[in-house]
Amino acid sequence: MRAKKVTERDRCLKCRRPLRRPSLDGYGPKCRLKIRRAARTNTTHPTWQVAKALELLELGAVVPLRANRIFLVVSDDGTEIYRTAATGQCNCPAGLRSARCYHTVAAEFVAAA
Repeated sequence: MRAKKVTERDRCLKCRRPLRRPSLDGYGPKCRLKIRRAARTNTTHPTWQVAKALELLELGAVVPLRANRIFLVVSDDGTEIYRTAATGQCNCPAGLRSARCYHTVAAEFVAAA
């Protein structure tokens, strides 16, 4: 019997391991647990930003681009894709005004996991 070929969709977005059961958010169970733990221990961001960041993560709207340092994040209405760094840079309208946005909060959670 032939082994099933593992595609990009069948790998965890965080650790790149093959997933036995692909999930909607793109993360494996261990990485998902680490990300949620990072969100729970966060006390530096407003609760509304944490809630929006977790929503982005549940929808699979945060995709690591380079070594879990640069991320592509989909806007909340789904029309734009922003480049975001876990260090605080984002090319969304709020990020261009040097304000902390929830895209960077989501990137921080993934990078901290």
